[in-house]
Amino acid sequence: MTSTAKQILCTSLTPIERDARVLRQISLLAELGEVTTIGFGDAPAGATRHIRVPDGLSTLPQTAGGVAKLAVRAHRAAECSAPAARYVLEQGIIGPWDLVVANDARVLDLAFRLAGDAPVWADLHEWAPEERTHILSWRLLVAPLMVHLCETYLPRAALVTTVSHGIVELYRERFGVDARLMTNAGPFRDIPVRAGDAADETIRCVHSGAAIHGRGLETMVEAFTQLPERFTLDLYLVAAGDGGAHLRELQRIAGGSERIRFRDPVAPAELPSTLSAFDLGVFWIPPTHTNARLTLPNKFFDYVQARIGMAIGPSEEMVRELERYGLGAVSESFELADLVRSVASLSRAQIDEWKRAADRAAHELSFESQSAGIRQRLEGLLAV
Repeated sequence: MTSTAKQILCTSLTPIERDARVLRQISLLAELGEVTTIGFGDAPAGATRHIRVPDGLSTLPQTAGGVAKLAVRAHRAAECSAPAARYVLEQGIIGPWDLVVANDARVLDLAFRLAGDAPVWADLHEWAPEERTHILSWRLLVAPLMVHLCETYLPRAALVTTVSHGIVELYRERFGVDARLMTNAGPFRDIPVRAGDAADETIRCVHSGAAIHGRGLETMVEAFTQLPERFTLDLYLVAAGDGGAHLRELQRIAGGSERIRFRDPVAPAELPSTLSAFDLGVFWIPPTHTNARLTLPNKFFDYVQARIGMAIGPSEEMVRELERYGLGAVSESFELADLVRSVASLSRAQIDEWKRAADRAAHELSFESQSAGIRQRLEGLLAV
């Protein structure tokens, strides 16, 4: 490498073009140096160079040999044995790097292998030991590997960040690392508040995200089949890795209702402007596991930037922010009757006030504001 710019390697074994958090991360890194990305799909905006991992390669040691190593807890031997990691190592990626970023625990081993003497920023998008605890094989085989990777590498990382206060505390308590908060807030958008038409009683609700089982989406759709006629629901859903099976199940539950519409998904950068046409963003995710209980997702911040109100369940991290800024309604529980009750009597005046509250909070709940401290830390690591 002959460039005098700082050389930054960003590793994320995801389709980066659809990964809103990594895209925001790259936008920040690109202001500090030249960014080489490793991940699935095409080169993301902001990358100087992209190493594309072939689609379909597993990001876990899901080979006969890899599973055998996991079964006998040979975790050190299992490091970098996932097909995707092996492919990356075969590319002869040469530094030296000034900074290496590991997105999620499953690439910590790969990031440190590639980093050499460079500092590593570990950005953890969730509580890694319980990423997929609803799957028995994950609990038995993969969760212990995630614990090993966290125990081995997080104490060596120059910077550890994660997505919510509760998960920050879990990493501190379990692994003794000084994790820092970097929320899933998106960039500030200068979108005007769209007050409702007093003559129009329709309350236009919206949900954006992935059609993943376990997020309570089927209960959400069922709730709208029971709400008064004045409530509509538009869903901007990306099909999950199940081939769209859960999305089809949601469509079946909707039963062809004209008030429940399934829209084509839009790119992360387009979401706030798309969502701003609605009145209320909805997300009722039951606390079926730790990551669900402590979630503070992209969509929460997308709804703020869109200047719309919110209807959420009693999810502690979202409730903390919603109540602090006065952004919307919280149901008593995640039971269907409580979800319906929490919005059925909402007035146009209440929702318009929540829209104005979102406008007041938009700067503070933006990526620029929420990541300012992390940027300072990165500047120190890079000495820029």
